[in-house]
Amino acid sequence: MGTSRKVIAVLGPGRAELVDRPLPMVRDRFMLVKPVAIALNPTDWKHVDAGMVGAVVGCDYAGTVEAIGKGVRKKFRKGDRVYGVVHGCNRQEPDDGAFGNYILVKADVQSHIPDNISFEEAATLGVGIITVCQGLYLGLGLDLPTSPSFRRTPVLVYGGSTATGSLGIQFAKLLGAVAAFDYHDLDCGLKIREFTGNKLKLAWDTISLPVSARICAHALSTSPGGRYFALLPEPCPRDDVESSYTMAYYMFGEKVQMSENGPVIPPDHSGFRYAKEFVSMANQLLADGKIKVHPQQVCSRGLAGALDGLQMMRDGKVTRCKLVYRVAETPGLEHAETT
Repeated sequence: MGTSRKVIAVLGPGRAELVDRPLPMVRDRFMLVKPVAIALNPTDWKHVDAGMVGAVVGCDYAGTVEAIGKGVRKKFRKGDRVYGVVHGCNRQEPDDGAFGNYILVKADVQSHIPDNISFEEAATLGVGIITVCQGLYLGLGLDLPTSPSFRRTPVLVYGGSTATGSLGIQFAKLLGAVAAFDYHDLDCGLKIREFTGNKLKLAWDTISLPVSARICAHALSTSPGGRYFALLPEPCPRDDVESSYTMAYYMFGEKVQMSENGPVIPPDHSGFRYAKEFVSMANQLLADGKIKVHPQQVCSRGLAGALDGLQMMRDGKVTRCKLVYRVAETPGLEHAETT
């Protein structure tokens, strides 16, 4: 394994490169993982553009366990196939991040890869699952699909072509979702309101732009009690609708600082406890075939190729699939791991 690793790190605003770094110490409640595959998310290039110099980039991965720190509750062993989510570009722990040949992960919110899922498929799931946990369940208060007495609550999931949105729709279907609408239709929101008999009170916006917030506003009931939950701080353009948002980074039970001069948000221990249970439930649904992975495009050149992929996403050239990269295909990596 050696004493060094290769990672994608931020060099400045909009600039990231593949660099050498010392192998990190395994902190308590963390694991050292050797990624086999990584997947890109919009948050990755956005954090590169924010310019946190030195921070390791990336959130989604799938790989094998190399070492386990103290205090891990979940039953992991060296060599286990695992997947999950990492707080990339972490201002509190800049060495965290998924885009490397060795990475640190918060162990108890990671999952074993089911036998029917490949590394490349599993790499697409981490951010999506934890964000569904926050949005539909912690945020909007839906009953879990495994609850013996769940209520069939109408909910709008906006953004079904995204990886997170498609997962959210699959979870919603477990609760009885029945219809899809085309957001290109100028009357999309009003048609949803009509379809739901003006009774829709909950909307989860996985796009979180003014146009998507507006459609959600048109879809929600005109009666009091509407709630709009987003992935970004984009408010619903209706004063009578409660707007809120959150980010996956809050679910690790660790301190979070989103900007250089921003406040340090204390650990959300209750959210972390909920996330631990949720990822286990979601993983069982995945193993049972009740949840399917989002389409992926496996690209070449490993971590080096991921740098090109970040630019493709920045340019808006990636739709309806997740870009996945096999870490072992990184040029020069084999030589680096044997020296």
